[in-house]
Amino acid sequence: MASSSPAVAVPPAPEIIHWIETPQELDSWLAPASPDQPLALDTEFERVNTFYPIPGLVQLGLGDQYCLVDPDVAEASAVFREVLANPEVAKLLYAMSEDLELFRHWLGIELKGVVDLQIGAAMAGAGFSLGYARLVETLFGETLDKSATRSDWLARPLSEAQQRYAVDDIRFLEPMCHWVMDSLRPRGLVEALFEESQRFASELAAQDDPEQHYLKLRGGWTLNPEQQAVLKELVRWREGECQRRDMPRNRVFADALLILVAERLPESMHALGDIQGIPSGAVRRYGETILKLVREARGADNSGLERIAPPLSRDQQADFKQLKRTVKKVAEAADIPMELVAPRKRLEKLMQDRTLQGNPFFQGWRGELLAPVRSQIEDILKQ
Repeated sequence: MASSSPAVAVPPAPEIIHWIETPQELDSWLAPASPDQPLALDTEFERVNTFYPIPGLVQLGLGDQYCLVDPDVAEASAVFREVLANPEVAKLLYAMSEDLELFRHWLGIELKGVVDLQIGAAMAGAGFSLGYARLVETLFGETLDKSATRSDWLARPLSEAQQRYAVDDIRFLEPMCHWVMDSLRPRGLVEALFEESQRFASELAAQDDPEQHYLKLRGGWTLNPEQQAVLKELVRWREGECQRRDMPRNRVFADALLILVAERLPESMHALGDIQGIPSGAVRRYGETILKLVREARGADNSGLERIAPPLSRDQQADFKQLKRTVKKVAEAADIPMELVAPRKRLEKLMQDRTLQGNPFFQGWRGELLAPVRSQIEDILKQ
């Protein structure tokens, strides 16, 4: 890990916070963004009683220039949209999953050319899933003011503390990127960071598919194929209802209750109402729809249904430990966190699939890293 002295100079905090007031001004300000000049990017948003995050602020940095942008200004900027979607212009973010979700739902844009510096920091040896403020303090010796973290980002005007906090969220991204690249370049991992960042972004986007969301309800693994087919349809309906009403999932119908409905397969409003935990208001509002979904899903062909992954069996647990030890040795030798090389859920799925063939997660930089032990992994999977 680097010392507390900065590897590169950090631009000082600006004396005056610059706000961009019009889409035309933002178009002009973004002109220097290019393959040689990455864009530092962050957002602030609210998401308490809604399904979708509500944009509150966009923070942008180009070199030592920073600006704050109201969402309506950013939304109306054609160049802003173009830059976000341009894979040739690197977008520097930190722990980017929520930012990408915001842009996906707010602007309908899948960001290209993203570089998640939290992933980069892990590859560089700073530790897995390290917080931004902690890394800033370690690398650059500055302690960030966190008092505005949970403040209201939809209110206007923003306080001086909020504005300073927002600028600090982007001020360190480019120098942090220089430190990460300097750490990764001698180890040949620069392209691996780009690849992993884009893979992670693409995977996050795929998780939005309402047809596949039922697979996240791990508690439904005990259901038989017919019940899981019902659960799939119930979850798909719930996702659509949440989107239509812009409400959190648990406010519409909780995961545990959907699993109970799929288990009981109620055929009447009375049977649905008898399921413990379902509010009477939910029965009145959604009852007929739920009963219709249950009937239709029970009568559908579920032969091609992907089943929810069960926990590993006792025999699989023994093989899993052996697999984990094999991969961990490679991760430690490469000085990359095991959690990044092969997260537990990935290894569990590998044990259940019993093959590396067609597994996209073990391709690219990760496949090259694990190439020396590939035959050992395959032998374990064949046991």
